[in-house]
Amino acid sequence: MSPSVHTIEISCAAEVFLATALLHKEQPGRPEFTIQEIVNRAARENITGELRSGVQVHASQHCVANKAPNPAKHKMLYATGKHTRRLLQPGDEVHPVRMGKIFPDPGEVPEKYLPLLEWAKDRYQKAMKERNPVIPVPGTANARIVDIPSPATSRRHLQDLLDLRLAGAHLANDEDPDNYVRRLREGWE
Repeated sequence: MSPSVHTIEISCAAEVFLATALLHKEQPGRPEFTIQEIVNRAARENITGELRSGVQVHASQHCVANKAPNPAKHKMLYATGKHTRRLLQPGDEVHPVRMGKIFPDPGEVPEKYLPLLEWAKDRYQKAMKERNPVIPVPGTANARIVDIPSPATSRRHLQDLLDLRLAGAHLANDEDPDNYVRRLREGWE
């Protein structure tokens, strides 16, 4: 460790959040990053003076909102694939048991990173407003919030419907569907 590095106490979760936020800010055109890219960014930032082993497990499991908690319940990241992550966005699917933080507390982040934390919060709020625009109610001066499902949520619901499309197909046992329904309705009056 070089003498110019100041070691501070910071949680692995906060370190992973900051590394991911830095990647998003530095590469705004990229929607996601690999776990290894997040770990490498944390290593380059060198907040604690060394890369702790907990950074890897926090990036892959402990901070991931749509994974079952084991044991940490943070919901700072979202798994877009087996090895890819991004910061959590409004409307993302969150495991029902995850009740942890979306953002680190300002007091657990080095002062140098407070503007980055504010940037991430503003980014989240902007996405929230885009997801839930204020739309005037016709004929009134009032406005209401309209809940618009996110693309990720919509894809999940569509996949659930597609998974159901052949549910119960085995019940007809290759019988013509019309004949099957007629047979079931025999004796109905």
